[in-house]
Amino acid sequence: MLVRGLERADWPAVLALNQESVHQLSDLDAERLCYLLSCAHRALVVEDRGALVAFALAMAPGCDYDSINYRWFSERYERFLYLDRIAVDSSLRRRGIGARLYDEMEDAARAFERMVCEVNLEPPNDPSLAFHRARGYRELERLRHPEKLVVLMAKELRDGG
Repeated sequence: MLVRGLERADWPAVLALNQESVHQLSDLDAERLCYLLSCAHRALVVEDRGALVAFALAMAPGCDYDSINYRWFSERYERFLYLDRIAVDSSLRRRGIGARLYDEMEDAARAFERMVCEVNLEPPNDPSLAFHRARGYRELERLRHPEKLVVLMAKELRDGG
């Protein structure tokens, strides 16, 4: 498997992966993807035998991102890398692909001292919650959206943590 930067040619596969996981992620079309990429500090994909099987997008502080969750973190922290979304092909989950993307994103987040994200509680995303807890993410707050309830989480990355 190859982890690399997201390119324009990847957009159709990224949109398809997002749609496959839309009940855990927000909807995404080409226009919104273009906007997210304009805000992104890091945008990665995973290729397996020439096929794109996963992607992740993360935003640094100070960008003009319209996310309520991102805004919550921005109001409380000067330094963070916000993982906006990650999606892995459903037929390839539980094979370490998500962990590999998280390793890459957490490496990028070290310069910001923490990685932050949210996980759905309603509708529930229990596998994601367990994954984050196992990686050392802690719950900070719960935030109600019109269509869901999320838990906002952080992992401190100072001193090699």
